Amino acid sequence: MSRDEREVLSFTFDGRPYEGRQGDTLAAALLANGVRRVGTSVTLGRPRGIVGAWTEDPTAVVQIEHPFPEPMVQATTTPLYDGLAASGLAGRGRLSLAADPARYDATHAHCGVLVVGAGPAGLTAALNAARAGNRVILADDRPEIGGSLPDTGETVEGRPGGEWARAAADAFLWLPDTRLLTRTSVIGYYDHNYLVAVERRGEHAVTRERVWRIRAGRVILATGAHERPIAFAGNDLPGVMLASAARAYVNRYGVPPGRRAVVFTTGDDAYDAARDLAAAGVEIAEIADAREDRLVTGVRGDGEVRAVLVGRSGGPAREVEADLLLVSGGWNPVLHLFGQAGGDLRYDERIAAFVPGRPPEGDQSVQVAGAARGEFTTAGCVADGLAAASATAADSSDGGPTHSPGEARTYFSRGTRTDSPGSSGSSGEARTYPLWLVPADDYTTHFVDLQRDVTVADLQRATSAGLRSVEHVKRYTTAGTAHDQGKTSGTLTGAVVAGLVGVDVGALGTTTFRAPYVPVSFATLAGRDRGALHDPVRVTAMHGRHVERGAVFENVGQWKRPRYYPAPGEDMEAAVLRECRAVREAAGALDASTLGKIDVRGPDAAELLDRLYTNMMSTLKVGSIRYGVMCRADGMVFDDGTVIRLAPDHFLVTTTTGNAAAVLDWMEEWLQTEWPDLRARCTSVTEQWATVALAGPGSRAVLAALAPSLAVDAESFPFMTWRDTEVAGIGARVCRISFSGELAYEINVSWWYGQALWDAVLATGAVTPYGTEAMHVLRAEKGYPIIGQDTDGTVTPADLGMDWIVSKKKPDFIGKRSHARADTARPDRRHLVGLLPENPDVLLPEGGQVISTDHLPPPVPTLDHLPPPPVPMLGHVTSSYRSAALGRTFALALVSGGRDRVGERLYVFSGDTLIPVTVTHHVLYDPEATHRDGGGGA
Repeated sequence: MSRDEREVLSFTFDGRPYEGRQGDTLAAALLANGVRRVGTSVTLGRPRGIVGAWTEDPTAVVQIEHPFPEPMVQATTTPLYDGLAASGLAGRGRLSLAADPARYDATHAHCGVLVVGAGPAGLTAALNAARAGNRVILADDRPEIGGSLPDTGETVEGRPGGEWARAAADAFLWLPDTRLLTRTSVIGYYDHNYLVAVERRGEHAVTRERVWRIRAGRVILATGAHERPIAFAGNDLPGVMLASAARAYVNRYGVPPGRRAVVFTTGDDAYDAARDLAAAGVEIAEIADAREDRLVTGVRGDGEVRAVLVGRSGGPAREVEADLLLVSGGWNPVLHLFGQAGGDLRYDERIAAFVPGRPPEGDQSVQVAGAARGEFTTAGCVADGLAAASATAADSSDGGPTHSPGEARTYFSRGTRTDSPGSSGSSGEARTYPLWLVPADDYTTHFVDLQRDVTVADLQRATSAGLRSVEHVKRYTTAGTAHDQGKTSGTLTGAVVAGLVGVDVGALGTTTFRAPYVPVSFATLAGRDRGALHDPVRVTAMHGRHVERGAVFENVGQWKRPRYYPAPGEDMEAAVLRECRAVREAAGALDASTLGKIDVRGPDAAELLDRLYTNMMSTLKVGSIRYGVMCRADGMVFDDGTVIRLAPDHFLVTTTTGNAAAVLDWMEEWLQTEWPDLRARCTSVTEQWATVALAGPGSRAVLAALAPSLAVDAESFPFMTWRDTEVAGIGARVCRISFSGELAYEINVSWWYGQALWDAVLATGAVTPYGTEAMHVLRAEKGYPIIGQDTDGTVTPADLGMDWIVSKKKPDFIGKRSHARADTARPDRRHLVGLLPENPDVLLPEGGQVISTDHLPPPVPTLDHLPPPPVPMLGHVTSSYRSAALGRTFALALVSGGRDRVGERLYVFSGDTLIPVTVTHHVLYDPEATHRDGGGGA
């Protein structure tokens, strides 16, 4: 179908309306409308045009404005659609403040053979691998198959290239276990033939882009080759274009990129391009063939090419009027994926380019075919594809390779010429003339990387500074670090550097090829893992009941936990005080299901826990519970919780809500890497058990009514023991554990029955639900620390007043040696203490800094009275609450030498005032623990 027969599409660029045709890229549509300048360079502010026709283009980067703003998009790969709005960039894009309405997702696939590239080599390889019985995936980044065939218009096996490609694709898809992925770029190649691809499904698809995670038995890379530029004065001016790109715009899109052209080439390829452009009506003013010592020394024009300077080495240059300059400096096989797989590259002087060298080590099986290995004729590419497919003939369709490890094969160049894919001529007739730059006195406009504004002069400065490695030069100049990842600049930069430092191009080598091969948006990488799917919202089995009761929630880790349950007309303070009174004077219920729970089993489970906790766990009797603290190797508190012994080889460990995953990871790290001889295994069962904490002096009577078969008296059911029974007719494990200081029970049932248990407890009419804020107040009154709130990674158990929990008997445990260091016994370490503001209604700010009374005049100083900075800080407030039981405000704090300062007056910063406080012991309520067993309550 001719261009004029295709559907007309309307679009805007930089606010001006234009029309293009169905099947255009944005770049093709711009060229069709005579728009040659599409942006401005990032550093020098020079005009930038369109150099390539696909992913190799280094310059035509635009901002999509409609239908959704998207920055730094290649105009050469962006499909044109009706209503598209885009604008040029000055090197940097801008993010949208609105949410992206599109959906992105991901999927997994397995295959016996993955073929990357649907040109002549890839199509042949995929078709014949499928015929051999393999499960085959063929992936290509173009919307239509055929590789360069639509660009060149060449024939294959006597048929028009496009017709041949469509027939091959149809035959491929008729075979079983085949999949063709178009608009799909394979962006990364990882260990054991694991590859990641991105499929672009279109602006109007339900899913805009999809990530494919593919595991393959064998991989055939038929990724083609990129034409490379030559460095000369002003080679960045809009109107300077790769000859293959100009040919593609004429043949694929029906768009002549200019009116009068000069061709600058080092081989035969550009002659084919010149013939095609001439046939499309472009006047070919002159061909400067470097093999005949005819060079382009520069271009002239204000914002775009108006004339080309042509001359001979060391001689004068003459000006040739032209608005288009086609450049062909040879071809670089696309070996990014081969390099990512671990394959080495070698420099082939015949084509002046790097080709596949030693294949990847290990059991990876990768083959390179066609132009990607330096075979630049269409017939040669077809033969290469057939040869690559023959190596897969014995592979099973389930993806299992039949070769021995280390037998990965790579097809090497068998003698090539400089022809572009599909050009006439026999293989091996010519060598590429390796011209990298045109000599000049001034190299400040000889660009090697047009996106990063890197010139030959920049490379000279780098090598003059002593840099000799191409990797170092890359980082010094940023050459090859843009969106195109050095597709046109990489080999050119290396060759120029090699000349500057006096080594062979092959000896200097290339920079490392890294994923992704083409730019990928963060939205695509995230897929649906955004918002609640990125950081999942976890709710307990009782969540619906909390919502019905009007709970105000807070985020604890990923969990939604009720913070408080306001009654009509209550604010947070009033609700929390009411909930606290209920627990202290009657009974309250807390949804404690979010506590981390880890099942530990095995003959060496007790030994494992002895090594992880500071106190002894192996002496714990079946049916009993013990509180424990974990420390890191530096002796600092990591987490705390309880250990429940269910059987001689079976324990249930609880952790803090926010640290559940970290503790399991910690246990697994030591078990797998340091103590693999221990026969123990750890399993997260957090969501296996729903837990209701029933607390308060009235809790025993409530439990007795709900569990009539359970003896609940203190003698039959002592503190820190557990019983299996039925509660409200539900099988349950009841633990005598208290985090409030009151008589309390933790009732654990299967998650499925959590809501039923909660309903039964509240249906007694004697229980008040309380949330995490009341829980914090209750535990702080008792001086129980919250790990991560009252600790900060620099706190030992002794700092918390819990030196009793660090065993003196155990031969070893994590952190034991650190507890013996002199530093952990310093008297000026920060200890956990209580603070009582002199004004009992003043609530101290959490995080508020604590200073001493030294040098402060009485009675209450202001900030104006402070000595000049630095003012020594003794510590900070970790928790601060208003207490119903104490009838006042109070706080916990980490204070230097705090236990020796009990009774001392200190000050806490609060905004622009200083609040006087008195240091007290950190246990402010029921220090004798008489309430724990039900005594002292109403």
